[in-house]
Amino acid sequence: MDGLGLGPESEHNPLFSGACPRLARLLREEAAPIDAGLGVPGLPQSATGQTALLTGVNAPAVMGRHIEGLPGPRLKEIIREHNLLSALAARGYRATFANAYYTRDIEEVRSRRFQSVTTVATLAAFGAVRDTADLLAGRAVYQDLTRASLRERGYDGPFVTPAQAGRDLAALATEHDFTLFEYFQTDRAGHKGDAERTRRVLGEFDEFLGGVLAFAEGERRLLLLTSDHGNIEDAATRTHTGNPVPFVALGAGAGALKIRVRALTDIAPALLDLYP
Repeated sequence: MDGLGLGPESEHNPLFSGACPRLARLLREEAAPIDAGLGVPGLPQSATGQTALLTGVNAPAVMGRHIEGLPGPRLKEIIREHNLLSALAARGYRATFANAYYTRDIEEVRSRRFQSVTTVATLAAFGAVRDTADLLAGRAVYQDLTRASLRERGYDGPFVTPAQAGRDLAALATEHDFTLFEYFQTDRAGHKGDAERTRRVLGEFDEFLGGVLAFAEGERRLLLLTSDHGNIEDAATRTHTGNPVPFVALGAGAGALKIRVRALTDIAPALLDLYP
């Protein structure tokens, strides 16, 4: 969940405004604070933060600074070599990235000059991504949950509720040993500084959580929620924050994970230890 930090419960924190009661409860009761700064001065950023999260490599330290946006050549090299999805696939586990790409041409995604951290990791692990056909079949979830933002790109298929998107993700997770989903509308809303948009985004994600949370109740199931840096928790600024980010763990082994994980770089190694 991009751009979600742990800030004080104040008038400037929309997470505790009533817009997202499920998420607020998780942050109050289930979240361990973890470090996103990784010992590097400056505000944490997406490219290096997500690289650290998915690889266990202290990407800001390697690069000498926090890098925003999308990864460049050096970060891509780190992601391809060390990412969690590739490591799980190499061990014979069924891992997947649940996000749908609005395309029917996977080669178009492969050839993009600018790719997200998760795109680089997914292509390195599987050589392909989930496409429009997967989206229409309910075998993928679009990044905005409802598919509404696809309208301006010519999408004329059905829309879904956030709750249905959550159920779709939970169904995918039951078919795989590890399932990753990325939501970045929170970071976009934080940068815009629009209170109405922020409330809508948080409300939609909360409905989505309602469709996902039951997954963790199954035997030997684990549900994690974390972030790459803070942002949306402080409506007084449109920049990222230096706040710790939440590490929420529910289900089998959750308590031990919350004790072990103290920084973004701890997540991938801790998860790999669950998949010998």
